[in-house]
Amino acid sequence: MLLLAAGPAPAQGPTAWNRLAPPRADTSVAAPLPPPSAPAVVRRPAAARLRELRGQHDLQYVEVREEPAQASFWQRLLRWLWRQLTPAMSSQGGKKAWDVFFYGLMAAALVFAVLKLLQVDITRAFGRAPRGLPLAYEVGQENIHELNFGEAIAQAEAAGNRRLALRLGYLQLLKQLTDRDFISWQPDKTNQTYLRELAASYPAGRLAFAELTRQFDYSWYGELPLSADLYQQARAAQQQLAQQLAAAAPGRAQPA
Repeated sequence: MLLLAAGPAPAQGPTAWNRLAPPRADTSVAAPLPPPSAPAVVRRPAAARLRELRGQHDLQYVEVREEPAQASFWQRLLRWLWRQLTPAMSSQGGKKAWDVFFYGLMAAALVFAVLKLLQVDITRAFGRAPRGLPLAYEVGQENIHELNFGEAIAQAEAAGNRRLALRLGYLQLLKQLTDRDFISWQPDKTNQTYLRELAASYPAGRLAFAELTRQFDYSWYGELPLSADLYQQARAAQQQLAQQLAAAAPGRAQPA
């Protein structure tokens, strides 16, 4: 049997993976730093061009808040109150307190409106009731032919009840117009009906009577508070019309 001596093994080539993988860099030695370059030169625009750019509205990226030149006292007070209340309202407890205050205010306004519609005198709950004026008749159902207006007006003025005194002066005018046959008084008639009748029978006094009617409605039905000056002006106008009616011919249309 012939034995052949084995020679050296042939060198194996690179595997497929080694052929595909890129060669690895040798990191045992740090790469040299690039050589220093020349310093960068900063280019600036010309001063005129820079001023032009700064003046353009499209390049203004900051919103400027315009404040009034001189704030009033109330504006400064409101801003101060808002700064004081903002931190409190931002907290959880502050929000609850604000909700309670807001809804309580709305409920109070609703109750007040209902009481006014029902014509409930709420001033009696906060103080002494106004002193009543002893009258021999019921307000709202007066018979103008049975009243002593001079005595009733003086009595109302002495008690400080200017609204009632103004009402009595207005009723006195209605009686005078009825006596002069300028209107036909009836308890269920409205003041606007009397104005229409007066326009046909005595046009010269219609404007003055219309103004006195407006004052009476505001004071009596609108519950407008009457100061002493306002009452004196209204009473003087009532007395002036009364004198004019006394000089007019009864029962005939007068020229305006």
